[in-house]
Amino acid sequence: MSEKQDIFTIMGGKVKIARGVYNPTSDAVWLAAFVGCNPKTVLDVGAGTGAVALCLMARIKDIQMTELDISQDMLGAAAKNFALNNQVAEFINADILSWRTKRTFDLVITNPPYFRGTPAMHNAHHNADLGEWTRRCIARVKPNGMFATIIDAKMLGVIVANMAAHCGDIKILPLFSKKTTAERVLVSGRVGSRTGTTIFTGISINCDKILRDGLSVQQLMQLT
Repeated sequence: MSEKQDIFTIMGGKVKIARGVYNPTSDAVWLAAFVGCNPKTVLDVGAGTGAVALCLMARIKDIQMTELDISQDMLGAAAKNFALNNQVAEFINADILSWRTKRTFDLVITNPPYFRGTPAMHNAHHNADLGEWTRRCIARVKPNGMFATIIDAKMLGVIVANMAAHCGDIKILPLFSKKTTAERVLVSGRVGSRTGTTIFTGISINCDKILRDGLSVQQLMQLT
């Protein structure tokens, strides 16, 4: 697709995104595809331009979506993308590490700022304490609700260690490129559960049935 185009699509055309300073990667599609529940209320932490939420809403209907981000610019871009897709959400300009609220949600999803170094031009939240980030996200999940994230494989230990005290039914799915080691890892857990951990066989991060056809991970596994 030409870089000059103002609008591009993901998930095989199911989601429209306005081209901007920050454009979503396949991480957004994978995280949305990994959600195995049917939540009514969802908090998207570090929402960026809204791609994760929009991919999830394209598959699961009637979600009450809340988009939380430290960057007002990102939320403005997300609002534009929601309008492009005829979807609605609540937009909150706040930092999950300092957000004061008692609200909880059926599902909290996050594609966290695991990159280190100089913050990008779009003012995204870089260099965050991922342990604290994870704990703050889990604190916003209702009892028996779900937390789900996608992270760089090198950060898996930090995420799981901070989930362990609060979540059971932890599911781990490695995503591979051409390397022999995982590039990304999808992780989810149920708050308050005492069920053990499941580690799935890895999947190619370039899987067309997820990225192009818009299947969920659960649907993909039923085909294999």
